[in-house]
Amino acid sequence: MQAERRKSMAERRPSTLNRSSFSAERTGSAQVVPHLAGIEDPLPNSTPEKVDVVLVGTGLVESILAAALSWQGSSVLQIDANSYYGDTSATLTIDQLNQWVQEVNRGQSKCYDNAKLHISGLMGRGSYKSRDFGIDLSPKILFAKSDLLSILLKSRVHQYLEFQSLSSFHTYENDSFERLTNTKQEIFTNPSLPLMTKRNLMKFIKFVLDWTNQPEIWDAYKDKPVASFLVEKFKLERAQVYELIFSIGLCYNIDVKTPEALQRIRRYLTSFDVYGPFPVLYSKYGGPGELSQGFCRSAAVAGATYKLNESMISYNPDSRIAVFSDGSKVSVTEKVVIAPTQCPKNSGNVPEQKYEVQRLTCVVDKTCSEWFTEGENAAVVVFPPDSLKSGNRQAVQVLIMGSGSDVCPAGTSVWYLSTTESGVRGEMDLDAALGALEESIMRESSADPENDQGILEVDNQGHMTLNSVKLGQSFKEHSQREKLQVLVKLYFKQFTSTPPFEVVDPSIFDVDGAPNGKLIPGASDNGVIYTALPSAEISYDEAITAARLLFQKIVGSDDDFFDLDFEDQDDDVQMDESAVIDDDDVEKMNMNLGSEMSVEPVEFAGEMEI
Repeated sequence: MQAERRKSMAERRPSTLNRSSFSAERTGSAQVVPHLAGIEDPLPNSTPEKVDVVLVGTGLVESILAAALSWQGSSVLQIDANSYYGDTSATLTIDQLNQWVQEVNRGQSKCYDNAKLHISGLMGRGSYKSRDFGIDLSPKILFAKSDLLSILLKSRVHQYLEFQSLSSFHTYENDSFERLTNTKQEIFTNPSLPLMTKRNLMKFIKFVLDWTNQPEIWDAYKDKPVASFLVEKFKLERAQVYELIFSIGLCYNIDVKTPEALQRIRRYLTSFDVYGPFPVLYSKYGGPGELSQGFCRSAAVAGATYKLNESMISYNPDSRIAVFSDGSKVSVTEKVVIAPTQCPKNSGNVPEQKYEVQRLTCVVDKTCSEWFTEGENAAVVVFPPDSLKSGNRQAVQVLIMGSGSDVCPAGTSVWYLSTTESGVRGEMDLDAALGALEESIMRESSADPENDQGILEVDNQGHMTLNSVKLGQSFKEHSQREKLQVLVKLYFKQFTSTPPFEVVDPSIFDVDGAPNGKLIPGASDNGVIYTALPSAEISYDEAITAARLLFQKIVGSDDDFFDLDFEDQDDDVQMDESAVIDDDDVEKMNMNLGSEMSVEPVEFAGEMEI
């Protein structure tokens, strides 16, 4: 029996577009735009006779590509073998997650391995329902200054979504969690930082905001680890070096080269204070799965056709005929784009998935609000190398999501842990990080803050809050009074062709014309492109890069990549006035950032002047 799919934001918002003539104008076809399953009406049973592009899989990259191609004027058919949208980017209920794990262990879900799922008895006794949860297979955060956010605004896909802010970043060192110090005010009021360290840190932050225009400072270190650059050129201490590399830069190891690390550090700093006192956002009701649905809906509005529970059986590059599992066929005039997870049997030239990402996801019976900034519902915790009892060589990154994000019921939270460490060592690191998280939250939640001097802080609005998620000596004196109840625990390995922290290499898509790249023997040109699976990168930065590269390979140029001007379509499109937004009017984004937060764009570089 198919599990009931939880409703997302896109499902609850009716379409505000009058599409009868609009889609025909954009696609050159009089075809009525099909609806998305679970959003409006059931999908059509028929398959178009001819399309420009067939997309196999509804992962985030494929869905962005579908929308870009559809609005550019290409006719698109996008299918997915699953009963839900998202593929490798999906947001799943507990029942769907259970089914997915079984498919992985039967070898039916390619590019995944060693999936282990434990579900507490509380889930089966009526305390919680499967559809109360939305678990991401590839959780992500969205930087406030990023290509994807710009595309979400330009394409108006943001209208199908709802975003919240995330400003709490923590670094684990010496059995304690340190809240990230990342603003001028925090740096200069932090009593634990010596004056010289403060000055050196401010000097570096001012430099990194314009680092590309100062090669004379960093060029000698371009092939060296960034740690040596930070110590030798800016005299920074180990604690600040680790915060910059692992919490702000979100790197996995200490060996990251200087230019790559500087770019990642700058990404965080330039995103801070763009829409408010936070650097990143995340979508409610789920992560990449929600964005995938939003882009699919946008593509459907522009004329794309969708079919779920459908797989490709074969494609003949000579006749350009694709055959599907329901017996239907379609003539393809341009390209077939396939996710490696859904390629037909005996497909050749599929990119090697040689990079491993190990993930541990837990749903716990605890709010974990101690880790969040007031008014927020999420946090990032980073375990730098050699900070865990397992002696981890790679960092472990953790994304904590509270019930306010609507991915879990009240009183619970979801912990997403990931590492690029392979094999048994990776599992040991994830287990060690989970143990440290459990010990921390149980000590902190059992502590009596009224009896702990120095633990309470008063913010600038007079509210009393706990002093970050840091375990001071007073916390360590408390014994653990209870054990954390884990409702769901999921391990799995994911493989990808994209190296950690690197954008997609264009050569990944260069598979045409290779003798082993044919879906059937004897073809002269396969006409097939394979997409790249999500990497270990916790941000969405690679998604737009991958989609743009694919768009360019299909169309021949990226000039028309989301080259949209909805304002010129007023006669054809009836938009909800409350949903219309421009870059200077953030309140109309429905981002749900809280009424007390400033949403006026702030130039961060100005804030950092000394």
